[in-house]
Amino acid sequence: MSRRGAILLSFDVEEFDLPMEYGQEISTEAQLETGKKGLDAIMPFLSNPAVPATLFTTAFFATHFPGEMKALAATHEIASHTFHHSSFCNSDLLASRIALEGITGTEVRGLRMPRMQKVDVAEVLKAGYSYDSSINPTIIPGRYNNRHLPRTIYGERGLLRIPASVSPVLRLPLFWLGFKNYPYALFRQLAIQTLKKDGYLCLYFHPWEFTDLQRYRLPAYIKRYNGDALVKRLTRLTKDLAPHGRFMTTQQYLESLPINSSTR
Repeated sequence: MSRRGAILLSFDVEEFDLPMEYGQEISTEAQLETGKKGLDAIMPFLSNPAVPATLFTTAFFATHFPGEMKALAATHEIASHTFHHSSFCNSDLLASRIALEGITGTEVRGLRMPRMQKVDVAEVLKAGYSYDSSINPTIIPGRYNNRHLPRTIYGERGLLRIPASVSPVLRLPLFWLGFKNYPYALFRQLAIQTLKKDGYLCLYFHPWEFTDLQRYRLPAYIKRYNGDALVKRLTRLTKDLAPHGRFMTTQQYLESLPINSSTR
């Protein structure tokens, strides 16, 4: 692994069901269309061989765009975002992995739950996954309080848990909403600080963020920096982070780690 550390850039590739959380109906077709438009919008990142990413993808989305997902699997890691974004049962873990492997022709090792919801480790292992990235080790009001959980990679009953990055000490979340709402200079500073401290940086976004969200009745903190403005903002971040680390998929990073008791 590069001594500069690893930058784990990931996207939750999914149907855009977020308006339903705010009482706004959106058809399944529109959810898929917006998700696909977002995927097209981030192609400048996904087409750059120097910036491999992990695409945590719902099987439902992948079954509607199998050609695109198979092509992306040639240069990026495809991981599971379960089967549907709006509903979940334990059987979806295995069904999603099997479907994604069938579509992409690649092995699916990782999982991220929609909305970072809790998942039974035993069920994840039974479904054949080796790592899970469903933890944001901070407080998000109305969502979760995970300040008691480890801030960096750890093992739980044989499963590797890779939390989303938060800053040292204060645990300021470096996730998609932070990127939209922190001053850019602050986010960049925190990201570089965290990368140097932890040896890696785990950032995640959603393709639909990179579409025009203004017509939806969503909170301003969600719609801030959407569409082309967000594309430019993330392009700037990848350029600013490049001197400080090497972009890797999550699985590439895990394979670079020494196998020891601290991560098992």
